Amino acid sequence: MVITIRNEEEKDYRVVEEITREAFWNLYTPGAVEHFLAHSIRKHADYLPELSFVIELDGEVIGSIMYTKAKVVDEAGDEHQVVSFGPVSILPKYHRQGYGRRLIEHSINEAKKLGYPAIIIGGFPYHYHPYGFMGTKKYDISMPDGKFYTGIMALPLYEGALDGVSGKIHFSPAMYPDETGLAEYDATFPPKEKRVLPCQADFEKAASEIDTNSYA
Repeated sequence: MVITIRNEEEKDYRVVEEITREAFWNLYTPGAVEHFLAHSIRKHADYLPELSFVIELDGEVIGSIMYTKAKVVDEAGDEHQVVSFGPVSILPKYHRQGYGRRLIEHSINEAKKLGYPAIIIGGFPYHYHPYGFMGTKKYDISMPDGKFYTGIMALPLYEGALDGVSGKIHFSPAMYPDETGLAEYDATFPPKEKRVLPCQADFEKAASEIDTNSYA
């Protein structure tokens, strides 16, 4: 068994989108939008191809991770550049076998090598606390609405990277594509049934959970 992590290439685009669709289908909403996000994100100026990777198992692409620029805007209007990742996708039959962990850890190490100060993401805390991510409340970085959510987390990439940085996190517009083309794009894939599942309500609840933790 040979595991390889390398930068995504153009030849990988469609298979990455297929994997992403399979990984996210009916997970957060009936159907999925994440494969359309993967499709559109590469065309945006904030896309970071140098931090976007695929993981191969014996030559077969089984997962991917994509990065974009993000920024923290402080009260004075000054911008502090950070990066963000997502979507992160592993083909479902390879879930819970450590491939996502390898992919995330590799990308974090590469982001460090490239000199980026911090990664700020949205996701389930239990997925990302093991990598050192903590709620952005710890760093006085809120969402644009001024609130701190448990699912918005930061990882400084070197000691003191977020010292003196506070304000509101603004993820790239690339993360919010115009979904008017989603149905037409999704029609290029094999039909799949959209279903309402309990995990979708769990995600909606988690996404709105206010961070009440004390970060002394």
